[in-house]
Amino acid sequence: MRHSSDTALVDIPTMRETVTKLLGPADGPGALTPAAEGLDLLTALLRGHLELLIPEAAEKAGQLPKDSIPRYCAEVCIGEAQGKLRAAPGPGLSGAVAYARRLARALKTLCDHYEELGSEHR
Repeated sequence: MRHSSDTALVDIPTMRETVTKLLGPADGPGALTPAAEGLDLLTALLRGHLELLIPEAAEKAGQLPKDSIPRYCAEVCIGEAQGKLRAAPGPGLSGAVAYARRLARALKTLCDHYEELGSEHR
């Protein structure tokens, strides 16, 4: 069983800030490509955020009824995020950028589900 202090690890605003550094505010085609030297750090941050958020989201989802639509949606998102973590970037800078953006989109979506799961308990 998790202790309430574990949820202090989930800092959604910081996670969203990291996502915005890679995707921009609207995830549009105008998002800037990060500098190569900063890309490794951003990718590591995204991976770390996902590794912290996945079990927390899974725990929250598991508290909902098995036939709950928010639970099902969160579990699908968790599976997608886990798949992104297992994947490897493509070759070159463009492959690394595309991989980091996939991680960012997975994190953004998982943040949304995590917040929605929190509202289900109110």
